[in-house]
Amino acid sequence: MRAQGCGLPALLLLLALAPGPLPGRAGPGALSELRVRVRLPDGQVTEESLQADSGADCISLELRKGDGTLITLTADFRQEVKIFRALILGELERGQSQFQALCFVTRLHRNEIIPSESMAKLRQKNPKTVRQAEEVRGLEHLSMDVAVNFSKAAQLSPHIHNICSEAKEAIYTREEDVKFWLERGADGSMFEVLPQSADLPDLPRCKLCLDRWKPCICSYSLSIEWYPCMLKYCKSRDASGKVSSYKCGIRSCQKGYRFDYYVPQKQLCLWDEET
Repeated sequence: MRAQGCGLPALLLLLALAPGPLPGRAGPGALSELRVRVRLPDGQVTEESLQADSGADCISLELRKGDGTLITLTADFRQEVKIFRALILGELERGQSQFQALCFVTRLHRNEIIPSESMAKLRQKNPKTVRQAEEVRGLEHLSMDVAVNFSKAAQLSPHIHNICSEAKEAIYTREEDVKFWLERGADGSMFEVLPQSADLPDLPRCKLCLDRWKPCICSYSLSIEWYPCMLKYCKSRDASGKVSSYKCGIRSCQKGYRFDYYVPQKQLCLWDEET
């Protein structure tokens, strides 16, 4: 295991956006990794990578959507922080760069996903099987009303420096999570409250904004199609009749998220348009 190994290193970002499977991480110091095949909502099958670093007490899930977008979820159990990253292919003909990076940082609750040491032990008997989640958890709608200063974000989690290096100007969190982190001693200067519709009644949603250079509220949705959300326990009885429980598997879940956040111009949110 290598230190701060959860999440795709910045040097591999462009490789990850190229056609073909995600780059391998074999060799000395490689992470504990499991690759599973999952079906996307559009019917396509993609490969999802699940990495675990029990030393750093973190896990990371990565999958590529049908349009080439790379989605990463990193759970830092030690700091109780969850990091979502989206690497979105740009529309060059509309003046965008090759790709656009977004990072959303929220508080991690312990019951959301299995521990890193359990993830590190996962194996699959048939790697060719297309996995389907046993439980579909409800869509979570999050208003990301605070921007995070990248240069100070290591206080929240050391993994942000690696995961969000391409999204330095697009790291968002929620005011309710900021309050939790401030109570734990985080430096308040790393946070900047963003304009909201309640403060600016004329601030439209980007899908309703006709001017590409005007500020608006952007929405971005993503889904983690398959992840181990709970441990399963079985019971056994010894010779004396005493009953005990032991870990005997995992329960898999699918969960969707919708993030709403301020952008200074609609050009940064071209996917959020009325169809």
